[in-house]
Amino acid sequence: MKQRLGIATALIHDPQLIILDEPMNGLDPQGIADIRNLILHLSKEKKKTILVSSHLLSEMELIADCMLIIDKGKKIVEGKMSELFAPSETITELQTSNATASYEKIQKTALKKYLVGINGDTILFRIHRNDVPILVKELVMINVEILSLSPKHSLENYFLSLTTENQHVETFKD
Repeated sequence: MKQRLGIATALIHDPQLIILDEPMNGLDPQGIADIRNLILHLSKEKKKTILVSSHLLSEMELIADCMLIIDKGKKIVEGKMSELFAPSETITELQTSNATASYEKIQKTALKKYLVGINGDTILFRIHRNDVPILVKELVMINVEILSLSPKHSLENYFLSLTTENQHVETFKD
C-alpha cells in the first residue's frame, strides 16, 4: 500500500517526469502486475517520461525502452533496449550425452555459425528465436542426441555478463 500511495502522490501534480525507486519492491504478484501496467499506461498512453531504478531485471525487461546499467558506481552501458539487448536473439543451451562428439559434428555443418562454446555436457548457441526449429531439425539430421534444449537469454544474463567480471555467469570455452 505504501508503494501505491507513493506513486499516487507523485501523480497528483501531473508531472511529465516521474522517478520511481524500486516501485515493485515488496509487492505481491498482483501488485507487481498493477504497477507494471500503470507504468506502461503512463508511458505509452499519457506520454510520461518514467525513470525506474530497480533490481528486478525480469520486470525491467517488460517495461523499459531504454536502460542504463551501473556497476560499482560506473556506467557500464546505456542505450535503447532494442539496440543493446535483442530479445529475438536467444542464447540456447543444448544438453547431450556426448557433447564433445556432438560439438565436432556441429562444427562441420552450417550450424557452426551459431556455436558459442562447450562446457561439460552443454553446448551453447546464439540464435534468432525463429531459427530454433531449424536448429532442432539439423541436430536430429546429424544424429545429435538432444537431452534438453533451453533458452537462457534474459536481461539478467545480459546484466551479469557485463558486470562483476562475469563471476555469476557460467563460462563456456570454444
